[in-house]
Amino acid sequence: MNFPAELKYTKDHEWVRVEGDEAVIGITDFAQRELGDIVFVDINTVGEEVTANEVFGTIEAVKTVSDLFIPATGTVLAVNEAIDASPELVNADPYGEGWIIRVKLANPADVDTLLSAEDYKAEINA
Repeated sequence: MNFPAELKYTKDHEWVRVEGDEAVIGITDFAQRELGDIVFVDINTVGEEVTANEVFGTIEAVKTVSDLFIPATGTVLAVNEAIDASPELVNADPYGEGWIIRVKLANPADVDTLLSAEDYKAEINA
């Protein structure tokens, strides 16, 4: 499995890539493998401020639906439009073309409290 070192991770299997005061968020390679074939991503929080650890949407696979939790407080700026037409991008490229949302972080330093790649690996292998 792939765990890019430049990203931060949550125990709920989201990843975060900080770009200035914004962040791109998606689900990890581990999460997409556990879910299986992803068929739909539902995000209805664009334009809203979502508090850390709150649900910002859902992701649906063939056999299950899972909540998506925002790793740090911020305003949802955009949803990856490519996954509307091709939700399988989340399976094929979870850290690239399969990203889910972009947010404006309320406090970019909050991301520093998230897991490193090494800590996340230890978490899922525990």
